[in-house]
Amino acid sequence: MNSLLHSAPPAFPITHIRASTSPPAHDSLAAASAGKPPRTPSRKLSASTTSKRKPKVQEDDYRSTLEALNSKGRFPRKSLGQHYMLDGSVNDELVAAANVKEGDTVLEIGPGTGSLTNVIVNAGATVLAIEKDPYMAALVRERFAGLGCVEVLEKDFTRFDLCAHMSSILPKETPTDGNSSLAKVVANIPFNISTDVVKQLLPMGDVFSEVVLLLQDEAALRLVGSSLDSSDYRPINIFVNFYSDPEYKIKVSRTSFFPQPKVDAAIVSFKLKQTVDYPRVSSIKSFFSMVNSAFNGKRKMLRKSLQHICSPSDIESALCAADLLPTSRPEELTLEDFVRLHNLLVKI
Repeated sequence: MNSLLHSAPPAFPITHIRASTSPPAHDSLAAASAGKPPRTPSRKLSASTTSKRKPKVQEDDYRSTLEALNSKGRFPRKSLGQHYMLDGSVNDELVAAANVKEGDTVLEIGPGTGSLTNVIVNAGATVLAIEKDPYMAALVRERFAGLGCVEVLEKDFTRFDLCAHMSSILPKETPTDGNSSLAKVVANIPFNISTDVVKQLLPMGDVFSEVVLLLQDEAALRLVGSSLDSSDYRPINIFVNFYSDPEYKIKVSRTSFFPQPKVDAAIVSFKLKQTVDYPRVSSIKSFFSMVNSAFNGKRKMLRKSLQHICSPSDIESALCAADLLPTSRPEELTLEDFVRLHNLLVKI
């Protein structure tokens, strides 16, 4: 969910809007009320842009932002899951959850009007913002043009070679101040791409140390809190715990957004594991292929759903060797159980 906008004019009630507790780094959206912002070139980030910055301190006026965009016919696009963040304290919570500090490099997906970008910049970080909407990309460039610490790429995140771009901007060696050379992700993403974003980011422990996302509350609970034998327990739970240590942070009321969605949201933190910390499997591709096959017949016993790998009797033998019942079903196995079972099966 983000702040991308569209031109179909719905009713636009502006009430109960609270200002952010963090001042913005730059004058926000005067340009929006004056017309389409200029297509200023994206500024490439470098080490020289990450220090000795003195952001301009102002209050982020959410009411003026909405009114200015409204006057130019810019509205959230429901088909893309786009919503305005009305509660600035949520942006503060996102940045705090990632412990963003001076000198950090932060990836933001879908900056929209730049309200979250502003809080990240004021924490002392450099921001790479990826925005699909051309209008909003230009708007964020204009808003932070004088600071030199924000690079905006007009890209579709789900089709973007993120790894290649990040490798070009991150330091090759650990900084002399002892800080991590890894970047962080802090983003308020559209609900309809949340699974795609999680799948793309979590295996990137060599690039990012932490991923903090604002997700649909139900999705957040499924990713982090689904337990064994629950109907919500799926391959994505194995995936999330294989690559990260997830934590549900706080629930965010649906009233914090415009237009108000039908569901609440939540902030979730994923501390990414380094490759050396992944569970020991002979082949990650083979492991997840087995996990997906197991859940394709979720109510079936594993000796049936995995019989394309080896015979039911061999599967039963592997289950017993892994201290599991021969009648086990996939929703009864933890990540560690699947790892043991896989490593036994590949030896058969």
